[in-house]
Parts: sequence; C-alpha cells; structure tokens
Amino acid sequence: MNVLLIGASSQIGYFLLPRLLADSHTVQGLSRQPIPQQPGLHWREGYLPELTPDLSGLDALVSFGPLDVLAQWIETTPATGALHVVATSSMSAQSKQISAVSAERELAQRLCESEAALLALCARRGWSCTLLRPTIVYGAGLDKSFTPLAQRALRSGVFLLPRGRGQRQPVHADDIAQAALAVLRQPQAANGLVIPIGGGERLSASAMFARTRRSLGRWTLPLPLWHTPLRIAAHLLPSLRGPVSRLRQDLIADNSLLQQHLGVVPRPFQPDPRCWKPPR
Repeated sequence: MNVLLIGASSQIGYFLLPRLLADSHTVQGLSRQPIPQQPGLHWREGYLPELTPDLSGLDALVSFGPLDVLAQWIETTPATGALHVVATSSMSAQSKQISAVSAERELAQRLCESEAALLALCARRGWSCTLLRPTIVYGAGLDKSFTPLAQRALRSGVFLLPRGRGQRQPVHADDIAQAALAVLRQPQAANGLVIPIGGGERLSASAMFARTRRSLGRWTLPLPLWHTPLRIAAHLLPSLRGPVSRLRQDLIADNSLLQQHLGVVPRPFQPDPRCWKPPR
C-alpha cells in the first residue's frame, strides 16, 4: 500500500512510521522536520496547506495534523480512485463543548465541524474514512502537556503537582499508531466512524501527575497545588482558566468501539524516563 503520512515526525508519526515500513508499506512522509531516508520511505518536506494538492497513485492517507486544514486541503485535490483516509481529531471536541472559556468552546465546535466535513467529503468520493479521537497523548517526548512539566522539574528539581479528582485516561502515542495501522489493514471495519481512544487505565488527575513525577528517573521535590491557589492563579492568568476548571471534571474515553472494530487494547499509564526525552 502506498501511504501519504502527514505528520511523519509528530509524536504519533514517530511510532507509526516504523510500523508502516515493517508492514511492507511504501510511505511518503510529509513533515516540517527532516527524517533519515530508509528503504520504502520517500521524504517530502513541507506542510499543509502548501503541499501541492495531488493524491494520485496513493492508496491511503494518514494525517496527524490539524483536522480543519486537512479537510480544506483535500477539498482542493482532484478526485482520484479508492483512497483510505485515517486522521486524528481530539476528545476536546467533546470535553470542551461546555468550557467556561469561549476559545475552547470554539475549538470544540471547529473540531466537530471538521470531523463532519471530512467524513462527508470522503463519503461523496467513495473513500473510506476513520477518525480517531485521542485523549491526552504522551510517549515520545513531543507532547505539550506532560513533557514540558517533566523537563521543567528535571531542570529545577521541583515538580508541580496540581490536585484534582477528575478522572484522566492518558493514551500512549504508540497505541494510537497501532489503531491507525489496524484501520489500514481493514479499512472497511471502521469506515465512517469517529472512534474515541484513551489509555487502558483511568486515574485521578492528582494520581496522574504524581505518577508522572515518579517516572522521571530522579528525585524531585513535590510541590502540591491545591484548588484555591489554582483558582486565584486562573483568575490572574486567563490562559489557566480552562485547565484549572477541568481538574474536577472527568476527561475519559469509551474504548468499546476501538476494541470492537480495531481490536486495539491500549496500555495502562506506566510512563518511564524515555517518555519525556524528545527523539534526536
């Protein structure tokens, strides 16, 4: 299968690319960052929407980039033969619909509209399309959630521990890569579906941060951040209002569709120091 991989150097692409090559697929890797050439890999440096709209000769398109940009770019491409499309959205499409922050509500609406637009476009063209909605992602040292917190703690020796009873379900990037590969192996098994994908374990936000601290490989001073100081900080810094308000909310995913249609069972949240070191 000839696959265009958009986001080949992203945290999910980092794990999917070797899996695609091991599965004997030919990959056109698109990324802003250079990737060493390998047998079966054709490197294309760039990003959407600047990429020339040409899907000829492809069997599948896998994208880990912004969903709205992908939908708009595909709309400009000439119709081609059968194509299998796999793309990631985000559970923010669901969790941020009732956010107190207007920008987050707008993000949720934009994600939902982009999901619907891409599914409808693929259906009109007779293409199969599966969308994956991951929860918070970790595993390659490229995420914007855990890794900055972990690296800051390693530099300073102090680990900030936000306290919250809301349930969390972090998902390893490699488990998302396995789900994408499962779709390519059986494109019709999940055609037209938006599939939530969370980790194999649900734990409180407090426990999630505490386990991240224990995974660093060296001792750091724990500095608990309780709800009242966090509310004051959020009042002073508007960018914190959304994250702080969700510490008491459950941000989880139902993995039943994932297991039923793709046979993927994500791992529990057991990070180690490798999860917070970006690839070199």
